[in-house]
This record gives sequence, C-alpha cells and structure tokens, in this order.
Amino acid sequence: MGFTRAELQSFRDRSVDDLMPAHPRLVFVGINPGLWTAATGTHFAHPGNRFYPALVVAGVIPRLPAFADGLTEDDRRMFLDAGIGISNLVHRATARADELDRAELRAGAVRLADDVARWHPRVVAVVGLTAYRQGFDRPKARAGRQDETLGGAELWVVPNPSGLNAHATVADLARAYSEPARAAGIPVSPPAPAPLPPPRRG
Repeated sequence: MGFTRAELQSFRDRSVDDLMPAHPRLVFVGINPGLWTAATGTHFAHPGNRFYPALVVAGVIPRLPAFADGLTEDDRRMFLDAGIGISNLVHRATARADELDRAELRAGAVRLADDVARWHPRVVAVVGLTAYRQGFDRPKARAGRQDETLGGAELWVVPNPSGLNAHATVADLARAYSEPARAAGIPVSPPAPAPLPPPRRG
C-alpha cells in the first residue's frame, strides 16, 4: 500500500482508535498519529518506524506484523491477547509531532490520566521523552521508570521509534521497551540468535 502526498494530507487532523484490550497490562502511548497512521488506522504504521521491529527483537511480540499496510485482525489479536494496548497523548494526526503545541500536549496528559484510571493497566509507557517533558511539565525528566504514577499505573518513558530519532537503534529501542513489558508481567522472550555455520573442513 502506498499513498501520494495529497492523499496523506487529506488525513490531517484525523484520529485513530485506541488498540486496547479489555484488561490491559501494558499500554504504550505514542505522541500523536502521523498521517500514515491516520490513513491506515494503525499506530506507528509508517514504513520507517521501528516500533514493531523493536518489540520483536525485545521478545515482547513473537512475530513482525505487516504494519505499514495496517494491522490484520490476527495482528490485533496478538496484542490484545498479550494484554498490550496502544494509545496516543494527542489524538490529532499531523505530519510531524513538532506541529503540536505545548497546550495540546498538556491537555493530552490530563486526558490520558483519566483514560488510564479507566483502563487500569499495570504499566504505561510514554513513547517519547520530549513530549513527556512538555505534556507532563517535567522538563528534567529522564527516560526509564518515573517516580510518579499515572492514573494508578506504573509510569515509564521510552525512546521514540520514529526514523527521525536516528541515534536510537532497533537494539536500543528493544532494550528500552523490554523493561516496561517485564514490569507489566508480560513474558519477554528474545528470539534465539541464528546458529553459527558449521566449521569448514581443511
């Protein structure tokens, strides 16, 4: 599936439904939908986004969904059965997250706290340190587990998987994402390394 620039622009300001189990254990919270996400109805759907590859490398999910074309029902069920939800701090789709102003991020943080109190997850992981600092008015916050809770849930901040965050590798993201998953009680089973080739005979 591909989109022209004009097609993507037509999805500006749209929202994307949360992917949320009835009883979530872990909720990943993105900053806001990108235009590709709005077009496909799938969070973190841009082909260059490393969110799903990082979850596979971390062992949080067992296989890589074809996310750029939109999650299939089997893909959605993989998350729901594992107790993993996905939401956004701000629901309005934009081409870039830096199009959001601080007031939108702060309003999103207030709304998110109410949502989390209703969902009752064990752990919430906000995906993006800068958005967390601005939305929650924590200018000196660092990535990792936070001292405060959110809506009764343990609160973590993890790196943004966007291709724009180029200094974070998939391996870096995988390590960061595995920590809140373990804290939420989700089994984390990284894929076994590929076997070494047999030694060559001289």
